[in-house]
Amino acid sequence: MSAPASATAAVRFDEQDIRMLPKAEVHVHLEGTFALVDILRLAKENGAALPGPAATIFDVSTHDAFTMPEITTGGTRPGVGGAGLSGFLRFLDWQCGLVRTREQAARIAYAFAARQTASGVRYSDVIVNPTHWNAWHGREIELMEALAAGLDEAEEDGLCVANIAYSLLRSQSAGEAEHAVATLADRRPSRVVALSVDGDEKSSGRTGEKFRSAFRAAESAGFRRTVHAGESSGPEGVWDALDHLHADRIDHGVRSIEDDVLVRRLVDESIPLGVCPRSNVTLGLYADWASHPLPRLVDAGVRVTLNTDDPAPLACSLDEDWAVAAATYGFDRADLVRFAAESIRASFADDDLKRDLLAELAGVADPGAPS
Repeated sequence: MSAPASATAAVRFDEQDIRMLPKAEVHVHLEGTFALVDILRLAKENGAALPGPAATIFDVSTHDAFTMPEITTGGTRPGVGGAGLSGFLRFLDWQCGLVRTREQAARIAYAFAARQTASGVRYSDVIVNPTHWNAWHGREIELMEALAAGLDEAEEDGLCVANIAYSLLRSQSAGEAEHAVATLADRRPSRVVALSVDGDEKSSGRTGEKFRSAFRAAESAGFRRTVHAGESSGPEGVWDALDHLHADRIDHGVRSIEDDVLVRRLVDESIPLGVCPRSNVTLGLYADWASHPLPRLVDAGVRVTLNTDDPAPLACSLDEDWAVAAATYGFDRADLVRFAAESIRASFADDDLKRDLLAELAGVADPGAPS
């Protein structure tokens, strides 16, 4: 993968060809997968008024009571990203607040697995931040169990296998984080395999030291660790994620490119980045796909996976974004196969599933090879 950022693929990959590659997605938020039909159905079931026109529900700036956050990451582009990261997180609070019953939660989880399957995703580490699901405050484990029930049903029906990365919000206190981890370690809810942290570092400040104890406790309890960093923060957020939180994987991490020493550490320690180019461009972190550092990270030898982050409001799917990346950066089919393999290796799937998916991918990549 050595194509320059300005390269253009000679042939655009058809999404159907990309769907046929078995792959994982490691940076996707369940809160960012509610389709418009899901939101409308939930609102009707709960007798809740929409905050703005249904046709532009994901564009927070069109909501009746919209106010621009005083501090937010991005927000320089019109449309979905117009209120920046903090404004988008406010919308998630309203949206997830519509999920009020176990059946509704299971339905959303099942729909997620179906969406993933349609893009050729065979395994997902789906991030869930309970602070957005306000009907479940104080019942976070019950929420995890309800979501797991939907994911169980989906897997039984042959859909994408998914496990949960339980996410803290940066504005939570150290005590709240430690309590959440202690509860997870005690209750061991089904399908919760990792601890995450997300939110806007621009408004909350550096939080690595604050959550150090919680993440160390999660590590001791056998949970994997994935940390949002290098998006709303610069390289310093990635350093904190590695030094304080012992991150197995970094979500975003794109601003690592600003620090040569950090890039070398990511390479040396084989730390994967869950990169989401469309999300970064939509929020205004980068002007366009061509200026995104994805190809420079790849050329530097960093382990990179391609992800959607929040596909429903961003109006995308994983296969579509892979096609755009290939067209923009000149990736060929062999590159896409390598991205698929990296996504599987970087995931928190169990070893048996990883082995099976990699073997299946090898067969698809080279159908003439002996089995």
